[in-house]
Formats: sequence, C-alpha cells, structure tokens
Amino acid sequence: MTEFYLVRHGQTTANATGIKQGSINSEMTHLTEVGKAQVGKLHETFDISNFDQIISSPLFRTLETTNILNDGYDLPVSTDKRLIEISYGQWDGLKNDDLKADYPELFDPYVQDVLPSYVKEATHGETFDEVADRVKEFLVETAKKFPDQKILLVTHGFAIKAAMLGLFHPDNPMMIPEPDNASVTKLIVLGENRRYYLKYYNRQRA
Repeated sequence: MTEFYLVRHGQTTANATGIKQGSINSEMTHLTEVGKAQVGKLHETFDISNFDQIISSPLFRTLETTNILNDGYDLPVSTDKRLIEISYGQWDGLKNDDLKADYPELFDPYVQDVLPSYVKEATHGETFDEVADRVKEFLVETAKKFPDQKILLVTHGFAIKAAMLGLFHPDNPMMIPEPDNASVTKLIVLGENRRYYLKYYNRQRA
C-alpha cells in the first residue's frame, strides 16, 4: 500500500493580493508571514516521523513549505515538475477580480474560479485535462516505484484538484474546489492493480 499525503503550500503574496499566480515563480510567490504561520501550525500537528520521503513541486512556495514541514525530521526530499501548478498562460500574474469582470462567463459563480473553457481566452493556458494527466502520471508512476511507502507531496491547489479529476473523473470538474492553503489530502493506493481511494480532502490537520 502506498499512502500519499498531498499538502498545499502556505499563503503567498499573490494569494493574499488576489493575483492568479499559476506557474509563476517570482518574489510575489514566496510565502507571506501568514503563510509561514499556516505551515508552522500544520508542522505542530502533523507528525511525519514515520514517512519515507517528501516529493515537492520545484517552485519557491512549495520548497519553502517543504522546509518548514521537514524541520526536525530531515526526510529525503526530491522534486518533480509534474507537481507544478497549472499554467494559466497569459493570465498568470493578472488580478482575479479583473479577469472575472472581463470574462464572467469563464468563471464558476459558486467557487469563483475558472471554468475549463477559460483556455478560449488565456493564450498558452494549460487545460484541466493536461494538468490532470501529468499529475495522474506522476501518482501512478510513483505508486508503482514505491508500493509500500508513506510519501508527503507538497504541491498546489489546482494540482491537488487535478489529481482528483485524473483519478476519479467527476462529471462536473467544478464540484471539486481547490483545497485551502496548508491543508492535507490523503490518497491510498492498494494492490498491483493500484486501486485509488480518497481517505480525506482539504483537512487543516492531518
């Protein structure tokens, strides 16, 4: 059995100011003091002493989150680009409120985030399926390589949502909101056929 614990990074400056950061890796995507405190609180309640390794997205915000969570544990850490956040193409770096005002038809009115059809206007933006495919590929490959490990994955809000889309194929992709900053989602992978089970989603404490 492989156990995956998917953690979303803490709050960033872009999160706090309402900027769609996507795959941007710049000053505004570092953790804020609030973000560091969020991850620090998770560190206090999330015992990873019996985990085997951490695999992180290589972006600043996830590496900073990894460093806080791994403090005192010193688990082996590696990175994988397939865990990077969705790229919104030309929309990366723009304010969410401005985008919603300009393209209200491309946002879900309840979760207030982009619909899959956003790519009609966001040049070079990744589709939901593209992100779901790369995250699923990573999970399948990693579960096969480490069939008996507990693995902490430090990644991004849409990347975690994309894991759910790729593995469980809900009819409506908007029924799964992105998890909160510094939350934990747990997936179990069983047997040679690698059956996936969602144990919990978007918990503030593991």
